[in-house]
This record gives sequence, C-alpha cells and structure tokens, in this order.
Amino acid sequence: MKAREIKYIATVICFILLAVKSSLGQSNNTAQYKVIPLGITDEVTSSVLSETRKLNIYLPDGYKGTDTTRYPVIYLLDGGIDEDFIHVVGLVQFNTQEWVNRIPKSIVVGIVNVDRKRDMTYPTSVKSDKEKYPTTGGSERFISFIEKELQPYIQEHYKTNNSRTIIGESLAGLLATEILLQKPNLFNRYVIISPSLWWDNGSILENQMAITASYPANDICIYLGVGKEGLAPSIQPHVMEVDANVLIEKIKDAKNNHVHIRFDYLPEENHATISHQALLNAFKNLCTTCDTK
Repeated sequence: MKAREIKYIATVICFILLAVKSSLGQSNNTAQYKVIPLGITDEVTSSVLSETRKLNIYLPDGYKGTDTTRYPVIYLLDGGIDEDFIHVVGLVQFNTQEWVNRIPKSIVVGIVNVDRKRDMTYPTSVKSDKEKYPTTGGSERFISFIEKELQPYIQEHYKTNNSRTIIGESLAGLLATEILLQKPNLFNRYVIISPSLWWDNGSILENQMAITASYPANDICIYLGVGKEGLAPSIQPHVMEVDANVLIEKIKDAKNNHVHIRFDYLPEENHATISHQALLNAFKNLCTTCDTK
C-alpha cells in the first residue's frame, strides 16, 4: 500500500473517531437537560373511522383536574407536532397571559392527521382529482367523528365549558367551512384561514347551507383570513381570495343576527406565510358575544 493511501486512510479514521467522540459528548450533555413540556398526548378509538386517532393536548397554566374551573376548547385541525400544534399553542399561551388577555385560558386539542386528503374533503366530480387523490371524499365521516366521538370524549375527560373553537387552514379550512355551512352549532367560533374552496370546482359555494335567517339561534363568530394567493390548482379557474369573498357574501345574505363575521384580507401574506398573522388577528378580533359559560 502506498504511503499516500495509508495517510488518507489514517485521516479518515481520525475524522470518524472525532465524530464519535463529539456525538458521545453531545449525548452526555443532552442527558443533563430536562424536557420542556408543551402538552400531553391522548387518543380516541373511533368506531366511525375504524381507527385510533392521536391527539396532542395543551392544558392552560393552572389547569387542575381537581378544581372547579372549566375552560374553552380550541379544536385544531392539522394538530400534529410537525403540523400546526406548536405554532398555535404558542400563540394561545401568549394571548392568554394576564398582561395580554386577548382570549381566555383555553385547552387546545390538536387532531393528528392520518390521511389528510381523505378527511378534509367531500367527494369530487373532477376526474383528475379522483385519479390523483384516490382516498378523498371522507369529510362526512370525519365530521361525524368530531361530533359523536371526539367532542363527547373531550367533554368527559377534560374540564371544559361550552365554548368551542375550530381552527382550519387550506384543506382544513375547507373542512371547517363545510362544518360551518352544514352543522354550524358544532362550534361557536370558526377560525378559517386560506380555505381551499376551489375543491370540486368550488361546488361548496353553490350548495345549500344550514345558516338561514332563523338558524342557528345561538351566536357564532367567524374569522376568515386570506392572503394574496392567486389561482388555485383547480380545473376551472378559481382565485382563492375571490372565493373567500363569495363565501362571506353568501353567509351575509342569510341575514342572521346571531352570525358575526370578520373578513381579513392580508395582501402581504400568501398561502405559505399567512397562518401566524391571521391567527394573531383572529385572537385579537373574535367577538366576545360568542362567549358561553
């Protein structure tokens, strides 16, 4: 073996040994640290969905299972740790601090996705979407899971009051919109961000909705935030901010005094960047008339 080859091999071995030593040192240092708790994990076995669904749950500061205090619940679609849970919990924790006090201390229930396109969409008539996303069209079952299994489970196992908020963005915003239009009393606050109303060529904007002049009879507050998002990935041309305006006008046309709407156009944000600013605005502006004890 040539001297240059021996020198090269020796150099490689030295780098490997240094890397192993560094890794061991980091592991030893890491062992001294304590994990900062952000929440707890839970799960619900669903007969509606025929699967077990994982939940990430944030409990507010001071929460005790033994006291009499009860808290509003924020249901977060896209609630995985690698999805929106951490971001939303941070904003909730900040906005519930005594010196901020924009929203009351709240429980956050993050629903971890299994098949997002299945659960967030209703059936589509668009052939190319059926071929591209063959599992889509399960929103009716997922809404039934939320209504008949998830909400009762949270009410039974956690100290909740009757205030329920849902947060959904993009396809999750489409699902939140579907709930709002079909079963509005499932929640009394809706935070809908950049909803994918273009799905099935925007058919949700043409469908009959449950919101009428006389129903629901309870107060519902809606925040809808949308950025400068442009054309949607649909067969027929849809501009997402235009669709959002159409939705707001459709709800306003019902002339229900119990339905309170805030439409927020954020032209400096786009589909990728809108969530933090929209959530902050939602927490600042959601009306207090929807508070229930």
